[in-house]
Amino acid sequence: MNKVILMGRLTRDPEVRYSQGASQTSVARFSVAVDRRFKRDGDPDADFFNCTAFGKQAEFIEKYLHKGTKIVLCGRVQNDNYTNKDGQMVYSVRIMVDEIEFAESKNASGGGGDNYNNGGSYNNGGGYNGGGYNPPAASGAGDGFMNIPDGIEEELPFN
Repeated sequence: MNKVILMGRLTRDPEVRYSQGASQTSVARFSVAVDRRFKRDGDPDADFFNCTAFGKQAEFIEKYLHKGTKIVLCGRVQNDNYTNKDGQMVYSVRIMVDEIEFAESKNASGGGGDNYNNGGSYNNGGGYNGGGYNPPAASGAGDGFMNIPDGIEEELPFN
């Protein structure tokens, strides 16, 4: 099984190109910085992964993601080895993206705006999911729970 899940921030704006020919396919390339959970003195604080996405995912990335955006992605690791101009073999890996979604709200990333999530996610199987409502953060005890106003039961889709 070859599966990887990463959460991190884009290190630069994605580079999106379109293939030539009858059926153009978009290709997005970007890099993600993933913080290390445990850090030792002298070691880097993050690891950097080169990622590639195709088709509708690449278009989603081009439209909604930019440098600093925090994302979660699911994909697979693929060897990206090549021989350089000096004849030496260079070994590297690339993450081939299967699913990608935002890891924080627009407000949390400093985008400002209202309490609506204008983003969403895109995966190869299910299409684009966007526009869900993010309720305002609870003001209160700081126990991680939000106060539910009285009378809201009528608005809930389940009981």
